[in-house]
Formats: sequence, structure tokens, C-alpha cells
Amino acid sequence: MKSLSAVALVATCLIGTPPGVASASAQPAPPRQERVTFAAGTSSTTIKGQVKGDGDVDYVVRAAAGQTLTVTLKPSNASTYFNVLPPGSENVAMYAAQTGAPYSGMLPADGEYKVRVYLMRNAARRGGASTYTLTIGVTGKALAPLPAKQDAVVAGTHFHATAQIQCVAMPYGDKAPKPCEAGVVRRGTDGTATVEISLGDAGKRRILFVQGKPVASDAMDKMTATRQGHVTIVTFESGESHQIPDPFVTGG
Repeated sequence: MKSLSAVALVATCLIGTPPGVASASAQPAPPRQERVTFAAGTSSTTIKGQVKGDGDVDYVVRAAAGQTLTVTLKPSNASTYFNVLPPGSENVAMYAAQTGAPYSGMLPADGEYKVRVYLMRNAARRGGASTYTLTIGVTGKALAPLPAKQDAVVAGTHFHATAQIQCVAMPYGDKAPKPCEAGVVRRGTDGTATVEISLGDAGKRRILFVQGKPVASDAMDKMTATRQGHVTIVTFESGESHQIPDPFVTGG
């Protein structure tokens, strides 16, 4: 397997690097990057590419919260797959297409997403190669942040508010909720917002709320939500969880 969730990163398993096997000096070179753009009047593009050995390729596409990213890969080598990485992530995937299935998902935050095309480890070590057709699309209306004149941002940040919330950021450790630093980008006055939570060494978690309900995240795990008074408790299959107060999301 060549992709890992945020929890796996905590266990020090980097994409393409088996634990206890490869040192930092022996790691393959960073993926080659290609920027994805769409022709005027279109919302998708089809790319012809090639990957060989450990020469992964990152296709960088800018998109916004509320939009839907779609990815389809048709390779010549069945050991060719792709991951989707959220903005700012170098190795932690929000989706790993290790069955060859297409991806379609709503995005939780604004920024540059990466579609990483790679060969599975066994094929890469044999010096395998693959040609492929990759189709990437971004559709739907972006949920723009509220302008500062309507909801002032915190100085030096892009957040409309910051706070500490109770969370279980590293479920393989202590499962007792502890304070986590969080920021919110409000995208409406109806509870539409992106909540960004610091997970410490595990990176960040971004959760998109639409009309007060969490609808998308950058976690690979399935997300569920429950209510407790004026707090939404967002839980992932890994055991990660976050207690998010309504006023933090709405600004009320």
C-alpha cells in the first residue's frame, strides 16, 4: 500500500516508505508536479501521462470549499493508482483509489489539491512503467468566505474566529478529549463554514459545515455526527473526534 491516513502518519508510515526499512536518505525523490488548468468554458481536462518506478506525479488543481472534485484514471498497467491529497499535505491522503475506482467528493476547504499518480510498491521496485489517461474535473459553486467587512478576520490569519475545542486528535493514544486549537472560515450566516483543527503531529483536519451540518472533510475515514445540546460531535471511524460549538460555526 502506498497511501496512508492521518492516523497512519502518526505511526510514522510515510507513503511509499515501509516502517523501519528506508531511511530519509534512501527515500525516493519528491513527486514531479504538473499544474492542472481548464480551458475556458470547461470544468474538466484529460491528461495523457506516464509513470515509471518511483517517479510519482502530482497533478495540482486549485479548487474551493463546496465544489466537487472528480478523478478517473485509465492506466496501461493494473498496478497504477492515484491518491487525492488535501491542501498543504505532502504525504497524507484524503482518498486512496487502490481498487482503481473513480473518485468524486465534495471539498472541505479552499486551496491546491493534489492528485498523485503512482505505481504500487512491488511494480515500482521492478522498474515497472505505465501510460495512462487521467481525467480531472471540478464542478459546483464555490462557497466563498464572508468578506472581512461582514465578519472580521483574526489578525494574521484567514480565520473569522479561533478557539480551543475539545477533541481526540490521536485515537491510538489517550482517548480522553483534550483542548485542540481550531479556526473557522465562515461562508454564510446560516452555519455554512469550514472548521480547521490542529491535530498536532498528525497535521490538520478540515470539516465543511453547510447550514449547520457537517457534510465533507479531508479525512479518509467515514464521518458521522451527533448532537449534544449546542455542540456537534464529529467522529471518524479511526476514533478521532471533535466537539464543535454552534456559535463557533455561526458566529452567533
